[in-house]
Amino acid sequence: MTAHKVKITYCAECGYEPQTLDLAKALMLEFGARLGSIELIPWEGGTFDVSVDGELVHSMNREGGFPEHDAVKRAVRARLS
Repeated sequence: MTAHKVKITYCAECGYEPQTLDLAKALMLEFGARLGSIELIPWEGGTFDVSVDGELVHSMNREGGFPEHDAVKRAVRARLS
C-alpha cells in the first residue's frame, strides 16, 4: 500500500491556521490511515496551497480563496484509487 502524502502550505502571518486545521481534520476523518501523512507547513506571503503526492491540487494564488474540502477530497480519492 502506497503512503499517500498531503501537504498544506499556509500563511501563518495571515492567521490561516483555522482553515488549515479544518481541512486537515476533514481529510483525517475521511481517509484516516489510508494517508501516510498530512504535513502542515507555516509560510508567509498570503499562500494556501494543497498538494497530494507532490501534485499541486489547489493554490490560493491560482484559484483564489480557500479550497472547498470536497475538491481536495476528490483529488485525494483519485490518488487512492
